Parts: sequence; C-alpha cells; structure tokens
Amino acid sequence: MSDALGQEAVGIYRKIIFLDDNSDGAIKIKEKAVTNLGKLHSVQANAGAIGDLLKELRPVFVAFPKAKTAKLVRTLLDAMSKVPDSLELQLSLVKESVEWTIAEKRTFLRQRLQTKLCELLRIKKEYPQALELLDGLIKEVKRLDDKNLLIEIFLIETRVHYELSNVARAKGSLTGARAAANSTYCPPMLQAEMDALAGTLCAEENDFKTGFSYFYEAFECQNQFGEEGNIEAVLALKYMLLCKIMLKQKDEVNNIINGKNAVKYQGVDLEAMGAIAQASNERSLQRFEQALDDYNKQLREDPFINSHLAALYDNLLQENLCRIIEPYSRVEVEHIAKLIDLPHAQVHKKLSQMILDHKFRGILDQGAGCLVVFDEPTKEEIYPHALGTIKNMDEVVTKLSEKVAKCYAGDLITKPKADEKEKKTEEKK
Repeated sequence: MSDALGQEAVGIYRKIIFLDDNSDGAIKIKEKAVTNLGKLHSVQANAGAIGDLLKELRPVFVAFPKAKTAKLVRTLLDAMSKVPDSLELQLSLVKESVEWTIAEKRTFLRQRLQTKLCELLRIKKEYPQALELLDGLIKEVKRLDDKNLLIEIFLIETRVHYELSNVARAKGSLTGARAAANSTYCPPMLQAEMDALAGTLCAEENDFKTGFSYFYEAFECQNQFGEEGNIEAVLALKYMLLCKIMLKQKDEVNNIINGKNAVKYQGVDLEAMGAIAQASNERSLQRFEQALDDYNKQLREDPFINSHLAALYDNLLQENLCRIIEPYSRVEVEHIAKLIDLPHAQVHKKLSQMILDHKFRGILDQGAGCLVVFDEPTKEEIYPHALGTIKNMDEVVTKLSEKVAKCYAGDLITKPKADEKEKKTEEKK
C-alpha cells in the first residue's frame, strides 16, 4: 500500500471511529474500524500511532460495553507487539493503561493488562518485578475463579522460572496450569503452548522421548488451529527434530522432514536441523561447525536449541578424541589437534576435562606436551569371590550363635523347675 493510500485509509477510519453516533450498529462499525486501523499502523511499523490511538480512544470507550473495550485494547496491544523494537513503548503504554483501568474501576481489563505487563517484563528480563506481580495476580484471579486467565498467568510464570534455570519451580507452575485446564474448557492454542512448555522442561531433564511426544501434540494443534505458516508450528517442528537428533534417530529425522505435515513448513529452519542431523550421524565436527555457521540465526539465536546443540557438540568432540587416542599409549597433543582439526588450546582443555571426568585414564605431560594414556586395570575376580565367602561365613556363624543363645536360655529356664520337683519328692519321702 502506498503512503498516500495509507494516509487516506487512516483518515477514513478515524472519521468512523470518532463519530458522535453511539447506537449498537455504530459501535459495531467503530469496533471494526479500530481493529483495521490498528492492523494498518502495525503494517506501517508505526507503534507510536497505535499508542496515540489507544489514548485517544479512552473517552470513546465509555460508550462501549466493557467486554468489547477489553477486546479492542488487547487487539491494539497485540498489533503493537508485531512492530519491531517497540518493547519500551509497549511497557509504558501498558502501565498507563493499567492506571486508567484502576481509575475507571475496570477490574476485568486491569487483570488482563497486568498479565500482558508480566509477559513484557519477562521479555525485558526484569524477572523479580514479573514474579512479584504474578504472585498477586494468581491470588486475585483464583478468588474470581477465571480459569483461562489463570492458565495464561501460570504459563508466564513457568517461562520466567525456566529462563531463571529453575526447572523445579517451572514444573510446579506448569502443574498449576494443567490443574486449571482440567477443570474448564481450554482453547486449543493455549493447550498447544502448555504442551510446548512441557516438552521443553522434559528436554531440560534429558527425557527427549517424552519431550518429543509433547512437542508432537503442540505441533498437531498448531498445524490444525493456527494461522497459515505460523511461527509456533515451525518451532514445535524444530524441537521435535532436535529431540530425535539427541536420541540419535537419524532415520526418524528424515521421515519427519519429508512427512506430509511438514511439507508446508519447508524452508531454512528445517534445512538447518537436517544439516545438524547429518553432521551428528557422520560424527563430523567440521560439518557440525559449518552447519552452525551457515544457519546461525536458526540455531544459535534460539536459546533452547543452542544449549542442547552445545551438549551434542561436546559429546561429538569426546567421541572423536577417544577414537583418536585409542591406539596410543603416549601421543603429542599437537598431533591430536592436527588430526581433529581444532586449536591446540581447545583440545588441551578438553582432554584435561575428560581426565577429570574419568572418561579415560591418563595424564597430561606439560613439559613434553604429550598425553600419556594408561591401560585400563584388569579386574581381579578372586577378591569379590573372597569377600562373598567371608560374608556367607559371617552369616552362618551369626545364625549358629543365635541358636546357641536360644538353647542356653531354654536350659536355664527348665533346669530350676527340675530341681524344685526333686526337692519336693525328697520331702515327701
């Protein structure tokens, strides 16, 4: 759309919005005009115009039903969130809107705006403020029994704890979201978000099989109910592939990429995961690093994928080093670095770590610049057998001692009784 047409459309929408007519039909037309104008400003990447529009609409919202007002405010804020580099403006606008709702006593809208504020604080990484606000919201919304809003709040809290690397607390918040979802109708997209978070937490605990199942459920839901080409479905698909790569199931990776459900999501994201799967299957560090460089945005800029690929790279490096040093009892570190085609310092550091982690037995001779590999000690079978024999003998002796003690106690009891009988017989005689 050209600038001239855009300005003309803006003028028409504004005339409709600020008409004096507040009948039911006029309000419906105004609602559509506000929505379309917000989308237009979003396409034009004009976040400031959306903020100004929201402020101008506050007197107009007096004539609108409260439910429609809440819907329009959230629509405009969602439109602003699609504009790049608008986080600070969103934060200031949401805070102003919260103050306006408090003055107007619009509790329903205030709670939703505060939920949006928590999400923005999470994105800005202001976690203490977000958690403080979330605690108050959870208590308030529980009293009002608004289940769907409670699910959203719990999911934001789950993300905050996850980003703080507190997986236990994140799982607790996710359990709260599931409990609320089980007692009411949960929208499909909200359920998909819940499944994606559950898969993320399982993957953090290295349970990639269960994580794959959750990501699959999230993908199915996003694929069925989401918008065409939505980002969330692509993310769920990438995380599914990551789980299969970590499980070393290369054939499954190819089947998913070439499957009918993934056809419409083909692109650079799936190519990146395919390249990583190929490098992992070949155990090639060079191809792995090349894939990371070629698809930097798709792999390294995603914290979840980047953290697990770092672990995968570390495992590949260990496997390659173990394979190289296996034939040697003494080998120069420089020679290992040439064979694996990595810097000397990186190889030296990794070998030191592997020795400390007991991946193999050996030492680094700093003076000679060599790695000395020790033979694995042979296990002597005689010692375990001897210990087993001693243990069995101990049990036998213990049981015999117990039997002797019981017999001796029985003799002490019966002997006095026999003596008393003999005395009585003698007295009678």
